[in-house]
Amino acid sequence: QVQLVESGGGAVQAGGSLSLSCATSERTFGTHAMGWFRQAPGKEREFVAAINGNGINTYYKESVEGRFTISRDNAKSTVYLQMNSLKPEDTAVYYCTLGPITKVVSGDTDYWGQGTQVTVSS
Repeated sequence: QVQLVESGGGAVQAGGSLSLSCATSERTFGTHAMGWFRQAPGKEREFVAAINGNGINTYYKESVEGRFTISRDNAKSTVYLQMNSLKPEDTAVYYCTLGPITKVVSGDTDYWGQGTQVTVSS
């Protein structure tokens, strides 16, 4: 069973930064795309960013492009999300996921972490 464990959430003021991490037990980590999704209260879960297995190709939700950066360290089986210039509308629980890139981008995957809360105050 693949396990994904997110960390790094917290509370910051608008304009601040946070860095999220997602570590996995998956031994073939480097062959899988990874992604980040978020879910705000009362809203559906939405795609934030994804990265392919070798880290060359990245994909972003339009509203976070230029502010968020997804990266990965295959030696550590970990994916990161650096979030800068945070806005109150970025407040949500952030989840990481793993799978084929098309499924990661669409959110149609079998493996999800437990989520980490990000709160941005104005």
